[in-house]
Amino acid sequence: MAQGFRPDRVADQIREEISSLLSRGTVHDPGIGFITVTRVQVSADLQIARVFYTMLGDDAARKQTAKALDRATPFFRRQIGSRIRLRRVPEVEFRFDQAVANQDRIERLIHEIHQEDAARTVETGGGDSGSVEAPAVEPAAGESAVVEPSADDAATRDEE
Repeated sequence: MAQGFRPDRVADQIREEISSLLSRGTVHDPGIGFITVTRVQVSADLQIARVFYTMLGDDAARKQTAKALDRATPFFRRQIGSRIRLRRVPEVEFRFDQAVANQDRIERLIHEIHQEDAARTVETGGGDSGSVEAPAVEPAAGESAVVEPSADDAATRDEE
């Protein structure tokens, strides 16, 4: 049963080791720019480790960093093997993390929607007047439309 959590623990260890290697400047490839390791997924049999990363820059810089990471993959694998005790060191695959780009896109769309709503509110005359009327509700088939008297109705009956 403890086997189910082992890939997650190994993934966390691999993420920490790769992050420390990148932050300390141990990797001497100039093509690797400023990258952030976002997550690591390890297969259930601990044979493959997919390292997801993000970076600043345009597509050309992203492609250059991807090539540099591919060149440095054997170095990372050797370093992981010497720092983490595993029978077999997993194959390391670097992949650009699209999740962050998708989050930015969704946030931009939500921001645009809010701006359109604000512009539409300004165009229609400034929004709420303070009183909101509830829509009339028709009774469903088989239900009676009984109206309960309110306290104001009782007060007006007493005055009459």
